[in-house]
Amino acid sequence: MMENRELLNDNDEMEIDLLQLLRELKKRLLLILAAGILTGGVAGAFSWFVLTPQYTSTAMVYILSKETTLTSLADLQIGSQLTKDYKIIVTSRPVLENVIKTMGMGFTYEEMKEKITINNPPDTRILSITVQDPDPVLAKSIADTVAKTSSDYIGEIMEMVPPKIIEEGVVAEEKSSPSNGKYALVGAVLGAFVVCGATVLKVVMNDTIQTEEDVEKYLGLTVLASVPRREGEVAEDKDAATKARSKARTMPRKTKKRRKKA
Repeated sequence: MMENRELLNDNDEMEIDLLQLLRELKKRLLLILAAGILTGGVAGAFSWFVLTPQYTSTAMVYILSKETTLTSLADLQIGSQLTKDYKIIVTSRPVLENVIKTMGMGFTYEEMKEKITINNPPDTRILSITVQDPDPVLAKSIADTVAKTSSDYIGEIMEMVPPKIIEEGVVAEEKSSPSNGKYALVGAVLGAFVVCGATVLKVVMNDTIQTEEDVEKYLGLTVLASVPRREGEVAEDKDAATKARSKARTMPRKTKKRRKKA
């Protein structure tokens, strides 16, 4: 009984033969490559034909404090604090609704806000207003309008020196997203990963005895001798199995015919 329990415990433990796993992956190398090429091509085609290209344009403004001097340490500190406040004000509802009204567009406030990204480079008092839109000309127009409108709004409401526009947006000649190459690469990696994962799962779940070492390990028996198969035996076994299956399929039909004759 103790021996049987030990044998069951040994059988419950799952071990992975890395060499066998590598051999299985090597056998399926062409399949892995084919899956990667296929899924990569599908992902790249999806990015090219289905997704809408987006273009970006960026306008930049410079934040000044009330004293307007650039050499005072206090002025620099105040300007840095104001930059954080202005970053929020630029995308506030009054500013963006005024932009929509000025440009005569049918966007809602939420739709307009999704198009705008505000960045503040570290240790600077510069705000970059980046707009993304399928129309590169419209992206530039929105970026410029947001910069001007927010500057005027800050000067009137906060009674501070309004930010100075130091660079207007530029009409983009190339799309910023989506990246067809990136989509194709991600698709190829996912396709190859799926095939490799299926192969690993098949090897791990295969608990059949395949080698002499498996007999000694799982059954606790010593292999005295092994008879190798002769050339052609594997093919003969497959042909015999195929004939047996085809014969089994045709048997019911013959039985029915005999019954009709009877």
